[in-house]
Amino acid sequence: MATPLIGTSESIERIRELIDHVADTGLNVIITGESGVGKEVVAQNLYDKSPRKDKPFIKVNCAALPDGLLESELFGFERGAFTGADRKKRGKFELAHEGVIFLDEIGDMSLSLQSKLLHVLQSGEFAPLGSEKEVRSDAWVIAATNQELEQKVKKGLFREDLYYRLNTIKIFIPPLRNRPEDIPPLIDYYIEKYASQFDKKRIPKLEPDAMEKLMAYSWPGNVRELQNVLKGSMVIGDWKEIIDDLYFKSRSAAVTSSEESALEGASIVDVLLDFKGVYSSDQALFSLKKVTKKATDRIEKEVISFVLDKTGWNRTNASKILKISYKTILYKINDLNIKRHNE
Repeated sequence: MATPLIGTSESIERIRELIDHVADTGLNVIITGESGVGKEVVAQNLYDKSPRKDKPFIKVNCAALPDGLLESELFGFERGAFTGADRKKRGKFELAHEGVIFLDEIGDMSLSLQSKLLHVLQSGEFAPLGSEKEVRSDAWVIAATNQELEQKVKKGLFREDLYYRLNTIKIFIPPLRNRPEDIPPLIDYYIEKYASQFDKKRIPKLEPDAMEKLMAYSWPGNVRELQNVLKGSMVIGDWKEIIDDLYFKSRSAAVTSSEESALEGASIVDVLLDFKGVYSSDQALFSLKKVTKKATDRIEKEVISFVLDKTGWNRTNASKILKISYKTILYKINDLNIKRHNE
């Protein structure tokens, strides 16, 4: 049974809905997101909810093997196909017939191997190394990457036709720092799991201030890092030292963020200069009410834009951080013409 998809955030809820919609289709899926966010967990949940759940789930880490070994791993080989091939070996695609093949770190696959993978996706057939006979495989392909494949396509490092073949359904998992509300349920789940694993009958209580520190931390290693922190804390039997260290790191990061905010806040000077210009040219248009309104709008736009960028444009998280309603943030985005930086 797969690890459940833990979380209460809007993004995790959307992923759960997408899994429910896609699981019985057999359409190619690509899962994207930073390292440690749980791409394999999503792949296993797709598998568990699919009609193929009683067939094999085969994982291949495309970054772990050099080209020659990866090719033979995927497609197998005949005896005598190369030096040292003293027996026939079935490839992962053949083993995954009627099941799922999970191609992790697909972005690290070489261009030559990408061509062979594309052929398999198009025809459902491949020839093992050293064989002229095609083998048929009805394997559901789920791929994952922490890389920007669109950029690799533009640079000629990833085949465009393969990208679009894989990208029938795309599932993006946001980093943990953009969904802090998922941290408490993740902690509850893994504490219970590791308690039995480490035979811990008494678990040190996690005080509210400790939870706040854990939620304030940026988690560059995402869920995987959270798991390691919990394991270490439970084995040692004390949260304080490890969590205080994380809190120190998060406060250092907060200083950097404050510096960025201060730089962005310089735009209020522009507001004053604008109105000084108006005063010089036409005093009739100059009023404290207008100055205040324009300055307030500029500041609100800067602050809301900054928080939206930091949360990956998760409006629910941004509204919670800003302590305004979801309806208000939608109104502000429209009224202040706030757009993503790449739009």
